[in-house]
Amino acid sequence: MGELHDKMKAECLRRGMSPKTYKPYLYRCRKFAEHFMRSPEKLGREEVESFLVHLCTEKGASPNVQKAYISALKFLYRHVLKKPEVVEGLFTPKLPKRVPIVLSRKEILAIYKTARLMKHKAFIALGYGAGLRLSEVARLNQTDIDSQRMRIHVHAGKGNKDRQAMLSPGLLKVLRDYHRKQKPKRPWLFPARDPEFSISEFTVGAAFKKALKKSGIHKNATFHSLRHSYATHLLENGTDVRFVQKLLGHTSILTTVRYLHVSNAFLETIESPWDALTKIKSKGEWA
Repeated sequence: MGELHDKMKAECLRRGMSPKTYKPYLYRCRKFAEHFMRSPEKLGREEVESFLVHLCTEKGASPNVQKAYISALKFLYRHVLKKPEVVEGLFTPKLPKRVPIVLSRKEILAIYKTARLMKHKAFIALGYGAGLRLSEVARLNQTDIDSQRMRIHVHAGKGNKDRQAMLSPGLLKVLRDYHRKQKPKRPWLFPARDPEFSISEFTVGAAFKKALKKSGIHKNATFHSLRHSYATHLLENGTDVRFVQKLLGHTSILTTVRYLHVSNAFLETIESPWDALTKIKSKGEWA
């Protein structure tokens, strides 16, 4: 895309997008241009729709992938090329609403115990104990652990937002044990082999998967399941949903409320209509 690539990148940076957001945008728009061997400036609605059909029928792209391409093309035509009519009213495939995979407290403890390295135990403790995303764990600085105020400072999380996560005494102990044994070089809490760089997200995720498999738990869980479990268990403990929203860094409370649907404590407070009927029967009110 050449000059258009640079123009789109500049617009993304102007809007404060993180590399994790704008790089996939650039990649998908480049794939769109390569498909037609022409600049998007010379392509219109017909080509956009043709490309989306190609993704769906020939590439077998999932609804998630299709939606990602549509988002990138909408950004390109609306904000860079200033041709919003090209992408107006595009059909966006509906994504299946999946219930988050939640691990029980016993399962999380089993995964933690089977993790071989203290570093891997620290990953798991941060994912569950503070509700951190995989990328947030990988990018932690040692100075982000504030033991005076018992907070973890998360910089440029999802949506490029900063927030403060909770640091419990138990979690602090795990991190101190790790620090004492590993003595990581500053600035990163989890440096890569080259200490100038932080550990890769792949390494964090792989460590969790290895511990999960070793624990014998057969749920299709990922590192993000620790965050799901953190939110669900907080709600089960009676934590106000608005506090949970703040701790997770959710913009909308609706994103947080979905954890109520997988909370055992929440389900236990709801009475089945059938049970209400049986109570009536027990009082002799059934004919």
